[in-house]
Amino acid sequence: MIENKKEKEPLQIKLMDINLLSKAAFFLFLVIIGIPANSYIVLKFIFIKMVEKKFLPTNIILTALALMNLLIVFSRVILQYLNAIGVENLLDDTQCKLSVYTYRVSRSMSISTTTFLSCYQCILIAPSSGIWSYLKQKVTPNVLAITICLLVINIILDPSSGLYAQAKKNSTASPYTLYLVYCNMAFGTYNNYIANGSLFATRDFLLVGLMALASTYIVYILIKHKRSVKDIRSSSRAQGKSAEDKASRAVIMLVILYVLLFGFDNCMWIYTLTLTRVTNDMNDARIALACSYSALSPIVIIANNPKLQPRFKWLEQRKTLNENHKKVVDGNLKVASE
Repeated sequence: MIENKKEKEPLQIKLMDINLLSKAAFFLFLVIIGIPANSYIVLKFIFIKMVEKKFLPTNIILTALALMNLLIVFSRVILQYLNAIGVENLLDDTQCKLSVYTYRVSRSMSISTTTFLSCYQCILIAPSSGIWSYLKQKVTPNVLAITICLLVINIILDPSSGLYAQAKKNSTASPYTLYLVYCNMAFGTYNNYIANGSLFATRDFLLVGLMALASTYIVYILIKHKRSVKDIRSSSRAQGKSAEDKASRAVIMLVILYVLLFGFDNCMWIYTLTLTRVTNDMNDARIALACSYSALSPIVIIANNPKLQPRFKWLEQRKTLNENHKKVVDGNLKVASE
């Protein structure tokens, strides 16, 4: 029996090492992708604003989303990585409250801005008649003000997250506690635990529902446009529609990514509400899902926004020149052979 225990202990240690190594690699990947990609989006749009002297409404929303993604990486992903590589007792109570509060507000703003982006794109491509015409006139000039209002609302609604946060070394064990890497969310009572979880889950599902509804209408408009585009003979009009269609498809991709990642996250969150003690692995899985959007969404944004990809444009121009050169050479060879 003693020998069997001794044999099992090294195996358990190896499994723990593999688990920690996998976590460290995954969160390092999110850091390596998330910080440069989101920083590039913010700086590029600031540069465009300085050069072109204008800031398109969609770019304002995308800039806000990239800023929130950066805050998520700094307030949660980096901490997850440091913990996975063995850094312990990094934060005190005040730093825990600040870190948790920053993450919660950033996460709330991430879902709010993605929802706002899908709704705005829906308004933008809708027919210019009736209520849609009124919304275009009112929403488009006030995109920045609406984004600031969303930030203020989330700052006001999320302080409870910081209030319950404590440094792990100062936290007492409780059945109604969420165990984070350096902090514990000690809710104290069952009612606080359920109320806090239900509030955030309900808000997220309402926003995701609105996001999905707007995206469904966008898909409907795109399908309708695709059927009627054959009758459009004006190239300039077709080109304008094509740009709108591309932006709409980018929004739909962001929504699909968000719904998949945060949908799983919220399902796991609801499941944890039924448990008296949530394991660290369960929390890490939830955090991995929630934080993945902050690293993957900028890739979708950059890949679908022409303003953010001058290098790709240069490659396309070079490819076009090569194709034209090849046609000229082929034509000359054909003439010579004749």
